[in-house]
Amino acid sequence: MDHNLGLELVRITEAAALACARWMGRGDKNAADQAAVTAMRRVFDIVDIQGTVVIGEGERDEAPMLYIGESVGSGKGPEVDIALDPLECTNSVAYGRPNAMSVIALAERGSLLHAPDTYMEKLVVGAPARGKVDLDRPVAENLQIIAQSLNRDVSDLTIVILDRPRHEKLINDVRAAGARIKLIEDGDLMASLSVPIAGTDVHAVMGTGGAPEGVLAAAALRCLGAEILGRLRFRSEEERARGKKMGISDETRIYRTEDLASGTDIRFVATGVTDGEVLKGVHFFARGARTHSILLDRLMGKLRFIDTTHFEDIDHPPLIRLE
Repeated sequence: MDHNLGLELVRITEAAALACARWMGRGDKNAADQAAVTAMRRVFDIVDIQGTVVIGEGERDEAPMLYIGESVGSGKGPEVDIALDPLECTNSVAYGRPNAMSVIALAERGSLLHAPDTYMEKLVVGAPARGKVDLDRPVAENLQIIAQSLNRDVSDLTIVILDRPRHEKLINDVRAAGARIKLIEDGDLMASLSVPIAGTDVHAVMGTGGAPEGVLAAAALRCLGAEILGRLRFRSEEERARGKKMGISDETRIYRTEDLASGTDIRFVATGVTDGEVLKGVHFFARGARTHSILLDRLMGKLRFIDTTHFEDIDHPPLIRLE
């Protein structure tokens, strides 16, 4: 794949973020999501790839654009798998909450798990604890392993958990072990991305969230040397049947990072929509806007933070600020 392809992907997530950010705080998550989908699809058409969406907005009968199985790109260039979420955390945009973003992961054809739209039990840890934790170990044991890998006490750790009734026991177990907890309302993908980045004060993610987000997280974590362990948790017979249709029948299997994103040439890009721990959101001002993105390139071994100012009128550019 062209080494400049990652920058082309950033153009796509920037377009989606700019479009949906106009809906921040307006209480309409569907309109925000549709704005992101439309913008992302439009820019995809001019990127030279032969892409197939394996993680998208849903099945074809549920999503008119960016549905699972849809072809994206110009039809020229490498054949690739695409996992995407035009707007991760729709509620965060609708109600002005943090950590919404537009995100794409790309890898060689056949290397991103075609995960059904169901739940996934997850454990995300940084590189020092990779290969040491186990999804079936007691919570206290995993926390002790994470703490030892970081040369910390368990009481120094911060664990991110989605604030859901299903996590009552998990939350009690983490508290009993002595670790701190950060409860979030939506979107564990940004939390997973925060784990391997120093300075976010996030040391692990635990609990059950979306399986598609688990695949997206795996692509990013492969680039950063971190780890996600996941096990599918079907919520209905309909979801179970959909999983079997996708070739997934073993509900006991624990997927590791390399199982979810097995490629060698992996690109992961995300552009912030609302401010968060890793990415700033879209900021609008007179005659322009500013976006903040992350670009991970596993093959090249690079992480880039990209700060872009967008001019509405190139003959009358906005005031440029360094911060």
